[in-house]
Amino acid sequence: MAKAVCVLKGSGDTCGVVHFTQEGNVVTVKGTINGLTDGDHGFHIHCYGDNTNGCMSAGPHFNPHNKSHGAPGDAERHVGDLGNVTAKDGVADFVITDKVISLEGADSIIGRTVVVHEKADDLGKGGNSESLVTGNAGGRLACGVIGICQ
Repeated sequence: MAKAVCVLKGSGDTCGVVHFTQEGNVVTVKGTINGLTDGDHGFHIHCYGDNTNGCMSAGPHFNPHNKSHGAPGDAERHVGDLGNVTAKDGVADFVITDKVISLEGADSIIGRTVVVHEKADDLGKGGNSESLVTGNAGGRLACGVIGICQ
């Protein structure tokens, strides 16, 4: 079983930890993010493991197959499109299972960046060009590089 972890840091009080485990072709993403406004927040894997200029250095969503942005269950989606996490009382506790991201091989997310966004991801259904790129999820609240763990 492959395992990875990401420690999220942002401006203000937004922070969290996300664990990834892979069994076969299924990756389970389990995390807690604190300091969020209540409601949905876009949750994505971005291309670069670079946070030298804050979360902006992480680049666009991880999209090695040059697809449009979509929902986690869609055939047309970026590899890094993991939908939304939902905060209540400022905290998002979540478990996501996904068969598109991987901790191994050519589409590995190891060394890339997790970003939690200020707004809900419209899952590519917002009816404008930005929806098909970012899901209109807004600014980047917190981010962290995904690393291998034991």
